Amino acid sequence: MEEPHIINPGTATATPKVIFIMADYGHDPTETAIPWAAFKTAGYEVSFVTENGKVPRCDKKMVEGITQKLLGAKKEVVATYKKMQRSEEILHPLAWTTPDFSLDPYDLVVLPGGHEKSVRQVIESPIVHNLMLDYFPKTKRPSRKVVAAVCHGVMVLSESRDANGRSVIHDCATTALPTQFEQTAYWGTRVFLGDYYKTFGHGSENVQESVTKALASPSQFKSTLNPGPFVVEDENYNYISARYPGDAELFAEEIIKLFESFNKIV
Repeated sequence: MEEPHIINPGTATATPKVIFIMADYGHDPTETAIPWAAFKTAGYEVSFVTENGKVPRCDKKMVEGITQKLLGAKKEVVATYKKMQRSEEILHPLAWTTPDFSLDPYDLVVLPGGHEKSVRQVIESPIVHNLMLDYFPKTKRPSRKVVAAVCHGVMVLSESRDANGRSVIHDCATTALPTQFEQTAYWGTRVFLGDYYKTFGHGSENVQESVTKALASPSQFKSTLNPGPFVVEDENYNYISARYPGDAELFAEEIIKLFESFNKIV
């Protein structure tokens, strides 16, 4: 009988270091706070980074007032979000514009979503694109580095393109916000909220279309219209993606499972 062995011994017991890349304002509180809480509970070391080190704030429509009650985060998520906003790590974020800033020290890079237009700060950032062009290839298995993105966060990756115009997720299986979800939210609220649910404005491309264009084949885009939790894990890269806030808990669970798998005995 073969003796069990440890996969990649030597780093199995290291505490994972996580960094959330965020715009100054506008991310979805569920897609941010639920993973944050799960990683803290798991004992991970968590950091945040924004463009100039400003404390990030999630979309207030999702945590306050009538929009929260009708469209936003659940009451328990709002409580978790408020706890996150008091944490030391979010009150002292790093700055991605710092000349020597690098993602290399981190084991997990998280890209939360959000449809508020301010999230374009991270989706369109050339500096963030370059950071992902450097980091994402390092997640190729059997690496232990991981990238995780949800909803509009996937667009950070689809927009991170090399000199030949190839996105970092060109060869990956991925999901993101489904067109039907985006259109339902937009047309269902347009009379009251205008183009709030269209991050790039009325008439702009849907997230699913933008992401699919960045893939080698449309078949790499995976989705379901079932509102139940759904995530996609790529086979060749340590890359996990999700569609919308309803996937946030499973998203965090699958990331934690992936890190646990790095340490398991086989």
